[in-house]
Amino acid sequence: MLFWLQLQKWVCAIVYASVALEGDRDVVLAAVAQNGLVLTWVSAELKADRGVVMAAVAQNGLALIHASAELKGDRNIVLAAVKQNGYALAYASVALEGDRDVVLAAVAQDGSALEYASEALKGDRDVVLAALAEYYPALEYASSELKGDKQVMLAAVAQDGDSLEYASEELKGGSDQAGSLKHELVSYKSLLPKFT
Repeated sequence: MLFWLQLQKWVCAIVYASVALEGDRDVVLAAVAQNGLVLTWVSAELKADRGVVMAAVAQNGLALIHASAELKGDRNIVLAAVKQNGYALAYASVALEGDRDVVLAAVAQDGSALEYASEALKGDRDVVLAALAEYYPALEYASSELKGDKQVMLAAVAQDGDSLEYASEELKGGSDQAGSLKHELVSYKSLLPKFT
């Protein structure tokens, strides 16, 4: 509730400010330092200003959605945004959705950001394992190949056995490998404390 009250305060301040103030860099810098989403209501010129956008995404990574197209492709801006909120990867340029370092930073902050990674990185074991460590349901976005990878599946089911639903048909089926995975899952669950 407090967040929305603060947002409303800054929105009102910018929306009702004169056009001259919406384009005043110093005023906008002060505003985005308090709430990065104020970037929504500033001039197009300032949405393309590297310093203003950097201040906005440092405060709230999701402010990236309001940055100019050019700055959505700026590696340093996007890295700052995804480190603050991994989901900001959804607003990055396609090229940066394929940048391994950017995607690793995003999934380390919010594993669900794997959804917005390039197809190649959805097939990168290290990227997927980093996403799973933060948010096990991210397995849904992993490549089909990794959904059939025993190490990846064990990492997911170690957090929640229901992750087995995303396993490849081969691992779900009756193959020896699947039987082994299910056996290891049962063995793992037997080590967990029982709560009654």
